[in-house]
Amino acid sequence: MKTLVKLALLVVLLAAAFLIYGLLLPATPSKESILLRPGSSARTIANELRAAGVIRSRYAFLALHYFRVRPLKAGEYLFDHPANAFEVYDRLARGDIATHTVVVPEGFNMWDVAAVFEASGLASRADFLDAARKDHTMISDLDPAAQSLEGYLFPDTYHFTRTQSLTDMLTVMTKHFRQEAKAIGLESDFHKVVTMASIVEKETGAPEERPLVAGVYYNRLEKGMLLGADPTVVYAALLANHYNGVIHQSDLDSTSPYNTYRVAGLPPGPIANPGRASLEAALHPQQTDYLYFVSDRNGHHRFARTGAEHDKNVALYRRGAGGK
Repeated sequence: MKTLVKLALLVVLLAAAFLIYGLLLPATPSKESILLRPGSSARTIANELRAAGVIRSRYAFLALHYFRVRPLKAGEYLFDHPANAFEVYDRLARGDIATHTVVVPEGFNMWDVAAVFEASGLASRADFLDAARKDHTMISDLDPAAQSLEGYLFPDTYHFTRTQSLTDMLTVMTKHFRQEAKAIGLESDFHKVVTMASIVEKETGAPEERPLVAGVYYNRLEKGMLLGADPTVVYAALLANHYNGVIHQSDLDSTSPYNTYRVAGLPPGPIANPGRASLEAALHPQQTDYLYFVSDRNGHHRFARTGAEHDKNVALYRRGAGGK
């Protein structure tokens, strides 16, 4: 009998030692992050945590789960310091997952946004561009002519997780556009307004000038003049995959429908993703008789009603006193 008691006591002591080792002693992770996918079983999660050095024993972790029986949430978890199994389990039960910050400034085009996503580790540049083109149907009710999500990826700071698909993330961004459009009263002519807003966004960074710039372009359209907008020429070169930071004569001679120096009217679609101020400017342009503008080299522009007046402003620009 004494032998059985001693054996039982030994088993209890070994079990206690095992639990102390597996549950209370902190483990030092060999990986800083681990992605637990939706639908993973507790056994799969325990195996992945052990393989990453996050816990000391998968069996102790499963025993803890058996007694606590709390849902373990999928997602990416960061483990940058030692923790014991109780702490790890509580994090998974809370869903204390990592998020990736994506900052999309006003005026970024889809190539720029793709680069931001790639830098964040959420998607490759190629995959983002492919999704932005394929998922354009999510805004077809607003803009049936859209061939991509260009113009509708609203600029803002976003927080995404690695368990979200690209379609999920693009849906968040386009939903934000819908909210902003509704807030400013944009309810129709999305294709026209967003395309104009994207040009305005790229032409000037001065908020007070945006309604004026929009007014100039609407005046040109009304008179049947060419828009002659440099940013659309740049976009044409980007589409052709040969833009190197400078507009060349060959770009101005291009037959691309985005070359507004040769093709009348608005380009086929937006050339960037405009912010709220540019959308408002395109929706409510300032009523003027200006037909031209040129930069003053100080972040603003000089506006002109006639070609002669514009030529004088261009001459000032070329002398370094102001220009576009």
